[in-house]
Amino acid sequence: MKNKITKNWGLKLVSFLFAAVLWIVVTNINDPVDSFRATDVPVTIKNTELITDRGQIYEVLDGTGVIDTVVVYAPRSVIATLDKNNIVAVADMQDLTSLDTIPIKLSINKYNDKLESIKGNIDSVKLNIENKVTRSFPIRASVTGEVKEGYMLGTVTTEQNLVRISGPESVITQIAKAQAEVDVAGFSGNIGTDTDIRLYDAENKEIKSSGLEKSISKVRVYIEILEQKTVPINYTVSGTPAEGYRLTGETESTRSSVMIAGRSSALQQIDAIEIPEDVLDVTGATDDVTTLVDLNDYLPEGIILAEEDFGGKINITAHVGQEMRRTFAKRLSDIRIVGVPAGFKAEFEEPGDNCLITLVGLSDGLQEINTTTLEVSVDVGAWLLDQGMETPESGSYTIPVSVGIPEGSTVTWEKAEVQVNITEAQ
Repeated sequence: MKNKITKNWGLKLVSFLFAAVLWIVVTNINDPVDSFRATDVPVTIKNTELITDRGQIYEVLDGTGVIDTVVVYAPRSVIATLDKNNIVAVADMQDLTSLDTIPIKLSINKYNDKLESIKGNIDSVKLNIENKVTRSFPIRASVTGEVKEGYMLGTVTTEQNLVRISGPESVITQIAKAQAEVDVAGFSGNIGTDTDIRLYDAENKEIKSSGLEKSISKVRVYIEILEQKTVPINYTVSGTPAEGYRLTGETESTRSSVMIAGRSSALQQIDAIEIPEDVLDVTGATDDVTTLVDLNDYLPEGIILAEEDFGGKINITAHVGQEMRRTFAKRLSDIRIVGVPAGFKAEFEEPGDNCLITLVGLSDGLQEINTTTLEVSVDVGAWLLDQGMETPESGSYTIPVSVGIPEGSTVTWEKAEVQVNITEAQ
């Protein structure tokens, strides 16, 4: 029996090997090994609490959280059932190296026991690990674009004024401001809208990082848009200069009008900015008086100044000059007597005499008066009324003269009187 088993053993061994090879060939012909290629396969990171529980945060670097290409080798029958979703890529924080990398383990979620091989173009996830910090930033509202012509921006406010940002310390320290922008181009009415909160560094470059967490990502912004209107500035000078001085009648202001803004209904009620009289007081002045006026103090509620480069302060000057006197003689025969009551007549007691009249005013005003053509009169009726008499008794009376100073002149005259005889008419 032993001889039968060991007899021709070499031939038997060759037959066995031939049979094995034949089996493999037949098998491969029926279900040969094939390949499947998948792209952009995401990597799942496990046990992240090992980092986060110690107050740290991680960021995946260089796009290593996604494998560009994965190639799977398996029998054709298996390959035919696979798609990208069957590929599993896992990086476990427990395998974190001293270089802050995690090896990637690849597999398929079905027929994994029939897998010949699987390989990706990268084999590890690169991380940046640092301390996690949280800071609060005020939310600044800003606008872009220009509102409709004839309108301007009023107040710009946000519904919430703080946002809390958490993330890597190196990124948080770069944040200079949190801003919510709204485009107001062409608007003429108030705006209320929700807009994204964006983060910027000190050079006004936007900071974008997937590792940042915001307490709110949007905020409601309210923008007031006001109508504009140009109105005059009205003012009146009050008070009396020192004795021997008077107002010249000339005033000047660094602004005669100003643009204001407000709601349309409020603007309709305003035709001018009125400066109270007591603001421009020249009492006791011996020289020009200049007063600094802040127009903001006289704006109605809800109205603002609309010029960006004008703060509202103007200077108003009231000109004061020294009084001069000019005396001239007027023949009584050249003075008219008016207002004589019916049934009476009036005549000068000494018609050949002169009446001295002194004009008082500023030098320029006095020079403009032509005394030769200046009309001087005595109004008997006005004098009687002032004395409380309806009809006079015959007699001689001292009555003041009136001087016909041209309209618009600031010149006045000192009191001058003449003797007038009043008698009953025959």
